[in-house]
Amino acid sequence: MLANLLADAIAKVETEHDLNYLAYYDPLTGIPNRVLFYRRLEQAIDLARQTGKKLGVIFIDLDGFKEVNDTLGHDWGDQLLKRIGKRLTDCLGKADLVGRFGGDEFLIMVPQLSHHLELEKIAEQVMSIFHRPMLVAEQELYVSGSGGIAIYPKDGENVNTLIKNADLAMYAAKKSGKGQISYCSGDMKAAVHEKMMLTNRLHRALANQELFLHYQPQVSAKTDEITGFEALLRWHHPERGLISPEVFIPLAEQSGLISSIGEWVLKTACAQNKAWQEQGFKPVRMAVNLSVEQFRSSNLERIIAGCLQATGLKPRYLELEITEGIAMKTAHYVIRQLDGLKKLGVAISIDDFGTAFSSMSRLKDLPVDRIKIDQSFIRGIGVNPKDESIILVMIHLAQKMGLRVIAEGVETEDQLHFLSDKGCDEVQGYYCGRPMSAEAIEKKLNGNWK
Repeated sequence: MLANLLADAIAKVETEHDLNYLAYYDPLTGIPNRVLFYRRLEQAIDLARQTGKKLGVIFIDLDGFKEVNDTLGHDWGDQLLKRIGKRLTDCLGKADLVGRFGGDEFLIMVPQLSHHLELEKIAEQVMSIFHRPMLVAEQELYVSGSGGIAIYPKDGENVNTLIKNADLAMYAAKKSGKGQISYCSGDMKAAVHEKMMLTNRLHRALANQELFLHYQPQVSAKTDEITGFEALLRWHHPERGLISPEVFIPLAEQSGLISSIGEWVLKTACAQNKAWQEQGFKPVRMAVNLSVEQFRSSNLERIIAGCLQATGLKPRYLELEITEGIAMKTAHYVIRQLDGLKKLGVAISIDDFGTAFSSMSRLKDLPVDRIKIDQSFIRGIGVNPKDESIILVMIHLAQKMGLRVIAEGVETEDQLHFLSDKGCDEVQGYYCGRPMSAEAIEKKLNGNWK
């Protein structure tokens, strides 16, 4: 009886120990998990507040870890994470704490700092673990990591703010070239605040009619006759005025708003083109850009068919522009999506052409109608003979494949003459016409604009 009670007591203790381990430690690396790290960091912040000392949080993210998993397998990836967890633990002092935040992310807490130089020394030790290869399955692997540092109380006075700002600094390090460590700065925090404010406002911009379209003419390089327009999205912020598309379009993509905004752009542009035709203007095509998210959507074909039906615009007067980055992907869905769009009767063009020059041979597999030579090459006309040579190659290649060529970013008469002489079909840019409102376009068309 006593033996049974003793066995039950031991089993209970072991079970509690196992449950405690699972609750607070990462089962793969054996180091503290997010829950325990948060708890210890909160305690360290309370102590730092009492002692007047500083505290550092270092956020580490591996560079290219996905490629390790994809090429070598998840078993190798797991072994690599174990090695890194051990190296981080070994390079830190007894008072410091390393935890696995999730995936290939690690957090390090350095408490009770008297001077920032102490943290700099520890940061150097942390980054030094990547200088030597990791031994995985008797193979040497070189992997780098990017780090971000936040300091209490300057960069936050609670757990969530400190970790968020360390994460922010880590992404800044990655943007700087990876394999580096970066301190959180006031500019970083201001940029994040600005991004958050703009994103919040962008959620209401469509409903508040703050978004609108301008239209830039596309003209024949030989005759100056208008052959089409490109619809360009604009945002007039009620307090800040016009916001650059280079700023708000990435925000729309990151926040998931690009699908609803993109559909509005499609319908508005189609409706405008149809309205011009009904006013008696010569029918021309309307070019609309598709984002990566729009292009990947399984509903894209249905959305475009719906826009055409709702506005009454014939498909041949709509051109969909995709970036060269999308077009040159080898995934099967690219050709399948393009084939589906072509069956609707719309035209397809590849925007920013030439920026992925090494993939030009893939053109033969794509059901497209037109390429748009990127403006970076157009700026080289009369300045850089190499740019001129590349333009000639692109025009020649397109002609051999039965594709039309449009050059974007044309700003001078010399650029126009060069392109016309070399066989470019159409041009677009400030020299031929700036982006304008629909009303301004109509006034110019009524004034016998070609």
